[in-house]
Amino acid sequence: MSTFSFVLRHALAWCLFYLAVLIVWSNLRLPEFIVLLLAMLTLAFVIPDAISHVHRVRMIAGQATPENLRNRQRRQVEVPFVAGEAFDLVDAALRDLPGIMDVVSARDSLRVHAGVRRDDPYGAQGRFDPLRWIDRRLGGQRDMVTATVHPNGDTSTITLACEPESAAWTDWLRVDHGSNLQTAEAITRAITRRVGEQRRGERAAAHRTASAKELSEAKLSLLHAQVEPHFLYNTLASAQVLTRSDPARADQMLGHLIEYLRRSLPRTLQGQSTLGEELERANAWLEIMKFRMGARLATQIDVPEALLAVPFPAMMLQTLVENAIKHGLEPKTGGGTVWIRARESEDRVAVTVADDGRGFSSEGGGTGIGLRNVRERLRLTYGEAASLRIAANFPSGVAATVTVPAAAEPGRAETAHA
Repeated sequence: MSTFSFVLRHALAWCLFYLAVLIVWSNLRLPEFIVLLLAMLTLAFVIPDAISHVHRVRMIAGQATPENLRNRQRRQVEVPFVAGEAFDLVDAALRDLPGIMDVVSARDSLRVHAGVRRDDPYGAQGRFDPLRWIDRRLGGQRDMVTATVHPNGDTSTITLACEPESAAWTDWLRVDHGSNLQTAEAITRAITRRVGEQRRGERAAAHRTASAKELSEAKLSLLHAQVEPHFLYNTLASAQVLTRSDPARADQMLGHLIEYLRRSLPRTLQGQSTLGEELERANAWLEIMKFRMGARLATQIDVPEALLAVPFPAMMLQTLVENAIKHGLEPKTGGGTVWIRARESEDRVAVTVADDGRGFSSEGGGTGIGLRNVRERLRLTYGEAASLRIAANFPSGVAATVTVPAAAEPGRAETAHA
């Protein structure tokens, strides 16, 4: 029914046009049969032209609805981007459109205007159409596309307007053979494809980040599994010797070992722990090392109780403490002190492990693998919100500071010392 009404409308529009011509012609007292002949010849081309338009619209859109049959098409596309990103998206989609010309891009007003060359869908060669001259005068040689971005918080709405270059009243006399419908559909598909590509890229990046994080945690677990037996054997051997000479000290050493192992259960190695749990693990390990290094090792811990609940990556504090002992104090003849300090500032918590050992000397340096792993874990866990800073300690030694977001609510408690 819409097809018949559409063809009838165009036929009636031409009939009214020639009726007006006939009235003027009659006032000039000229033969009327000339106008009637022209009207019949025009209708002989107008009706098939309108029917061709209907069939082409049906081929493009799948159905010939009144909205699809119009020469002027309007679309609204919702995109999950802020206004600036949405503008770049639609601007790129328009510039890739076949036949695009005279693109005017106004980023401040979030508006893009361009012309689109209108090609004959049936081929310009060999098709006799006496209305082509009229079509060029009424319908123009191209169509116009206007895209406007409407911001809506984190999302945006893109409004597309595709229309002939001619005035709106010419739509009653001529059809565009689905040209603007095809343009609107092409731009919509291009926008949808680009949004899909960006979303797939984001998912792929998230997957790579998750995989990298899992790999980092797997490496951490493997390293822990490799180091743990060596440390355990040495500690048990030392405790065995002490049971003969000093049973009381052997009992203390085994107590610290039990505390360290309890804090090193696998559940604490997966992802996040807390600063309090990591501090207890590191303190137990340091107490064991005191039995092995004797008076050559001293410790000072200055961490406010209010920060103990702050989420902190598992084994990270332990890595920094082990570096301070292995590369700073053990190579030093007289040993030294390890400081563990934590402070909160502007929603960030800075945890520092410092020593007064050999510092950055070649004899005391390691491979740097442990610190690289710390940096990578911070990047994967917090992105740009966390950092690791290594600096020289005064008058000697090294200070390593890990800064993480203060996710836990700070309380008001006294500073804990050990």
